[in-house]
Amino acid sequence: MATVAGAVATAAFRARSCASDVPALACAGMTPGTPAGLFRSAAALDPARPFITFYDDATGERVELSFASFENWVNKTANLIQDGLVAEPGQRISLLLPVHWQTLVWYLACWSAGVIAAPGLEPSAADHVITDPQSLAGSAGCTGERVMLSLRPLGLPSADPVPAGVLDYAIEVPGHGDRFTPIHPVPATAPALQIDGRTWTGAELVGIAERAATDAGLTQADRIMTSADLSGLVGLGEVLLGPLSAGAAIVLCRNPDPDRLAGRATMERITRTA
Repeated sequence: MATVAGAVATAAFRARSCASDVPALACAGMTPGTPAGLFRSAAALDPARPFITFYDDATGERVELSFASFENWVNKTANLIQDGLVAEPGQRISLLLPVHWQTLVWYLACWSAGVIAAPGLEPSAADHVITDPQSLAGSAGCTGERVMLSLRPLGLPSADPVPAGVLDYAIEVPGHGDRFTPIHPVPATAPALQIDGRTWTGAELVGIAERAATDAGLTQADRIMTSADLSGLVGLGEVLLGPLSAGAAIVLCRNPDPDRLAGRATMERITRTA
C-alpha cells in the first residue's frame, strides 16, 4: 500500500515542520482528540464489524476480532497498565514486540492510559517493558515492571516457566476490568509515541492518521492486508492509524507465506495490500 505509506511519511514531515512553531494541536490539522478517541469513534460505527484478522503462517493461526472484542482487550490492558504496573502518565513503556495483533492492543492501551508507547526503546531507558519471549533476556536492564507476551495461539500463557519478576500477560490481563477510565484525563497535547528519540503527541498522531487516510482515499469499506513493521511511524500509519481514521478493517500477516497470499486476498475480500 505505497500510497498509504507515502501519505504517512508526508503527514509526519508536516508535523515535524510545524512542531517548533505552533501548538501540537494546530500541527495536527486542528484536530481535537487522541488515538484512543479515534479508535472509539471507529468502533462506534459498528462494534460487531471485524476490525483485525490476524494470520501467522508459521503456526497456522488465524484470529478474527471485532471492534468490540478488540476494545475489550484494549480496556483490560489499559487497566493492567494503570492498576497493575501502576504506570504514571508520561512514563515510557518500551514495546519489544513483533508483528502481532496483541502489539496493536498495547499501542492503544498505552494511549488510553496516557503513557508513551516507545517501540524498540532500550529497556534501561524505559519505565516498563513489554516483550515477547525472544526479547525477554535483553529486557533485564529495566528497573520497572516487565511483562511478557507468549504470543501463543488463542492467547494462551507461556508454555515455559516465566522468570521471577516477570509478569505473564495472558495470566495477568483477564482479571482486569472490561471498562477503562483513566485516573487522569489524557490531553491531546500529551506525548503519546516515541521512536528513535522523536516524540509525537496524541493530537499529532490523529492528524497524521486523518491526512494519511484522506490522501490514500481509505474508506470504511476497505480491507487492508499487510505485514508492515509495527515499530516505525510509517508501519503504524499503514496498519493502525490510517485505517482507524477511515474505520477500515485490517488483515495482519506474520511470517507471511507468499504462496498463500493471493488466495487469502480473495477469501478475505482484500481491497488494498501493503
